Amino acid sequence: KMEEFLNFKQLKTSLKEAILLDYYTAGFWWAKEMNFSLIQLSGFMDLLNFLLENLSDKHMTLGDNLKELGKAMAGIGETDSERSGDLYFFSIEQAKAVIDYLNISLFKHYKLYEYLFHSRREELVMSNE
Repeated sequence: KMEEFLNFKQLKTSLKEAILLDYYTAGFWWAKEMNFSLIQLSGFMDLLNFLLENLSDKHMTLGDNLKELGKAMAGIGETDSERSGDLYFFSIEQAKAVIDYLNISLFKHYKLYEYLFHSRREELVMSNE
């Protein structure tokens, strides 16, 4: 289902599509295991996509992307609706868990994702199997 949703057409021959499918699927199941509500799950998946787009499309450095994460998480736990951010539906404990997850899944491997998105490479496909 995730493959269809992401509109991946070359999953069997594209290393990039396979890696992204694995990343989004792992993130989805982690959020499900955290018992996130539907809106929290949607917000979390949007956050995953936002951070990967910052890396792939905007060529953001690790530091800049961490700053963007900080901006996105700002205001969580605030009672004043004007000060709460887009991710207001997360509790402080959930926000900490999200940051921990992003640290182990994306930020620790940032150089690998930079290589995936920005390095030219030949893909030799021997067979479809």
